[in-house]
Amino acid sequence: MPDIKMKKEWWLSIRLIHWSVVISVFTLLISGFYIATPITFGSGATPDKFYMGNIRSIHTFFGAFLTFLMLWRAYLGLFAKFHARWTDLLAWTDLDNLITQIRFYLLLSEKKPSHRYQYGPLQALAYNGLIFLQIMIILTGLIMVGANIHAGLSLWLGNFLKPVEIAMGGLAGVRMIHHIIAWGFILFIMVHVYMAVWIDIVYKEGTISSMISGRVFRKAE
Repeated sequence: MPDIKMKKEWWLSIRLIHWSVVISVFTLLISGFYIATPITFGSGATPDKFYMGNIRSIHTFFGAFLTFLMLWRAYLGLFAKFHARWTDLLAWTDLDNLITQIRFYLLLSEKKPSHRYQYGPLQALAYNGLIFLQIMIILTGLIMVGANIHAGLSLWLGNFLKPVEIAMGGLAGVRMIHHIIAWGFILFIMVHVYMAVWIDIVYKEGTISSMISGRVFRKAE
């Protein structure tokens, strides 16, 4: 039997961010699709039909929460003392290891990619894409909030981001980009879950449960 050792992979703060992002993204997707195609209620008193207003408030709140989570993760990436540094996102620059991982995932080779970084090369590449999606969906969301709430910070953000709004083709273009990026999140979630299950089956290291316990099980070197 190989010598298996338990290793601390994910600190509590990273796990809290991960599951908070999961809750936020799913809430944003559900509320966002409702806002895009709302259900109309023809009967009943008008004061009892403020569904869209309530859904918009939920959507805006979790959009702000997702922004906070992204800033928190960026802070940890820059200043954390444990293994959660921003340099882990550069794992894809190790081209030899990237090719090794691609060949391994395509079942062309039994050689596994090395663990020189916290993330694998393809995982790091995917997370770079996720960061881009988060920045763009937050940016477009702030523009639309600024266009609807003409007071305070929202008004200031709306005016500050007006050149970006114009570059995107006005509010209609911003809304379309926001909607397309939402589908990008859905695609990422599908691939992420599939790969997490695939890696857990092949590596047998407790990859999925590690995001709850924080620990993985690897062969001793």
